[in-house]
Amino acid sequence: MAQLWGGRFTGETDQMVYAFNASVSYDKKLYRQDIEGSRAHVAMLGRQGILTEEEAAQILRALDEILADVESEALAITMEYEDIHSFVEAELIRRLGDVGKKLHTGRSRNDQVALDMRLYIRQEVKETDGLLRALLQTLLSGMEAHVETIMPGFTHLQKAQPTTLAHHLGAYFEMFKRDRQRLSDLYARMNYCPLGSGAFAGTTYPLDRAYTAKLLSFYGPTLNSMDGVSDRDYLIEFLSALATIMMHLSRFSEEIIIWNSNEYQFVEIDDAYSTGSSIMPQKKNPDIAELVRGKTGRVYGALMALLTTMKGIPLAYNKDMQEDKEMTFDAIETVKSCLALFEGMLATITFRKDVMRRSAGLGFTNATDAADYLVGRGVPFRDAHGVIGRLVLACMEKKIAIDEMPLFELKQFSEAFEADVYEAISMDACVNRRLTVGAPGKEAMRSAILEEKRYLEETPPIGINA
Repeated sequence: MAQLWGGRFTGETDQMVYAFNASVSYDKKLYRQDIEGSRAHVAMLGRQGILTEEEAAQILRALDEILADVESEALAITMEYEDIHSFVEAELIRRLGDVGKKLHTGRSRNDQVALDMRLYIRQEVKETDGLLRALLQTLLSGMEAHVETIMPGFTHLQKAQPTTLAHHLGAYFEMFKRDRQRLSDLYARMNYCPLGSGAFAGTTYPLDRAYTAKLLSFYGPTLNSMDGVSDRDYLIEFLSALATIMMHLSRFSEEIIIWNSNEYQFVEIDDAYSTGSSIMPQKKNPDIAELVRGKTGRVYGALMALLTTMKGIPLAYNKDMQEDKEMTFDAIETVKSCLALFEGMLATITFRKDVMRRSAGLGFTNATDAADYLVGRGVPFRDAHGVIGRLVLACMEKKIAIDEMPLFELKQFSEAFEADVYEAISMDACVNRRLTVGAPGKEAMRSAILEEKRYLEETPPIGINA
């Protein structure tokens, strides 16, 4: 058993206790970050004269060699080590002897793991942002292609008013844009370096924490060493942001599942993102959308687990915090795979414009516009609302749409109806008269698309200006 703390102990740790305590099976994922942090720490120790130039150079070379050997799989991270920190340090000592034992000068595993996780999460924030950006590009392409694709809009899962597919996709563009903004906010708060906090009370060595932070591209060092080793807010914020991303993906997946049903037939999902049935040969199932919807609960679970873990922990570091990793790693991989697969599915999906338009014509989605028509003829809105309500009831009995009722019958409900009503309540007119900011009309949508293009052009990937 390779461990860093044996001096205080005279007896062997029970094997079951050791296995329960160890984290190398999952924190080995942090080997790059652990070596990167160790390199910065050693460079600072050499600059401060705590290590000689030769000692620092030897350790830096050996760390580079360890990284190369792990990446080439010439060196395996085995379960004999308690954690990734033990592995790196033990391997360094094996290669350099006593010089390797100086790596940990002025450092604790508490600030070391805090650093490793920040470095790891910082990179994952960037990668998640990149996947969101790709999804936004796909959504924008769909918006540009479907400014004139009429479809029904819904409230309470009932047809409400006509809109366009561009407008519908634009709503999700706004959601995922906010997701990027949340990641950017999180990045700005978390990008401070805990290394040099020690166990929780700093150190007597003359460390230059600002220099270490600069080497690792942080904005600066954390300002309280106790908080530096025990802060997991950034993980909770990241998991919260991931949970919100999954909520948005799940809502969109639910709509695609509904649109893919026999009753709607609004979309045709590409074969690459569908599966069949083992017994029913006619089936083409929206499995990717269903799995994204299902995996949302998994990410929610990670957030709730970490909140629950942290809620009763007194300052400063406690072993409970080791439980932050597995759930976070799983949530990150889940969200990244869902974003990539969902974007691929959306990019290859076929929207059936004719079915969407026909559906918009059913369900009296132009009823509000019919009421507005009467208002334009001097009928008070509340009276117009009542007239159209009675008219809809009559149309339902006749099983016809409002614009299929002859003018002489319309006049039985209100003398304000004239022949121009049919043009006024056509699907195109209903949509394109809506020109307020954020509305589905062609001009409003084109303006919105220009704004969204500008947003993507002017908002760089997270960390570019860090």
